[in-house]
Amino acid sequence: MTQKPLRIGVLGYRFMGKAHANALARLPMFFPDAPAVERHTLVGRDEDALADAAERFGFANTATDWEDALDEVDVFYNLGPNHVHAEPSIAALEAGVPVLCEKPLAPTLEEAAAMRDAAADADVPAGAAFNYRFVPAVRYAKGLIEDGELGEIRQVRGRYLQDWLVDPEAPWAWRMDADLAGSGALGDLGAHTVDLANFLVGDRVGAIDRVSGQLTTFVDERPVYDDGGDVEEYRDVTVDDAYAAQVAYESGAAGSFEASRVAAGHKNDHTVAVHGSKGSLKFSLERLNELEVLREESRGYETVLVTEETDPYVDRWWPPGHVIGWEHTFVHESYEFLSAVADDREFSPSFADGYAVQRVLAAIEEADERGAWVSVE
Repeated sequence: MTQKPLRIGVLGYRFMGKAHANALARLPMFFPDAPAVERHTLVGRDEDALADAAERFGFANTATDWEDALDEVDVFYNLGPNHVHAEPSIAALEAGVPVLCEKPLAPTLEEAAAMRDAAADADVPAGAAFNYRFVPAVRYAKGLIEDGELGEIRQVRGRYLQDWLVDPEAPWAWRMDADLAGSGALGDLGAHTVDLANFLVGDRVGAIDRVSGQLTTFVDERPVYDDGGDVEEYRDVTVDDAYAAQVAYESGAAGSFEASRVAAGHKNDHTVAVHGSKGSLKFSLERLNELEVLREESRGYETVLVTEETDPYVDRWWPPGHVIGWEHTFVHESYEFLSAVADDREFSPSFADGYAVQRVLAAIEEADERGAWVSVE
């Protein structure tokens, strides 16, 4: 590992900025073998809000132009809205600065392809920030699948349900604009499901070969409020509130994926189930320390508490049975990414992995438009 601290630049200081900044702060306490880091520059547009966030997150400097930040940092975290993923990430890679970019990789397949190609040409790591790959229970599940505990994989089911847009008067945000976000629930939530399925079963069933798709928007416009809470205007919603898809894998395995941001009663319900010829398993983000496992000859599912010291990452935290939370996935992710940077090796999930997800999302959109199955290729 490098002895000189890696100077970290972060674009974005709201939800994801806070999550990743927290992870960077936790690294030396719980992962002492991680590369030393310096929270160097935080990038954003609002100078006052940016200064406040930098103080709270422990960044020494701020910048309102990401180009200025690239000259000062060793690693670049692109946590901005989807429409600012491509240009800064490509520029950083061309300058030899490693990049970790939030998902989905880009609003469009074309931009995602350009990012993939820039990463392939670069001599530094480029990572797509799919943090759920770093849940200990998910890593445990992947080990069971790779060891053949489930037998031949026949079916994969994934859902990601939230309810933050149930109220039709919920405020408009950039995530509801196709030009800024690319898609709605499909890209925001479905990207996680597609990547997690690829991670868990891709080595055994191959790539997704073809898809069907249905995208639905239930609320066509939403209000923009002023500082006093009064409605200034209504803006169009140009993305989906929910999607559903059927998928067919190269091996003949089948899958079904869905996501919604208007599913009343579901706060962050990301569930993935895998069914094989010898057994099944189910993971739920709302019980992220547990894995439901059905083994051959078993009469029912067993709940496995994945908190033993021998389980992935768990030895870095607390004694067995003392659970971890959602924020810990970002610590694991940064540990793996920054270690790859320090060791000058590839990181997974890569920009190529992010592009593979984007290709599926684009095919689902096309299937919805055509009302027919669509080849992912």
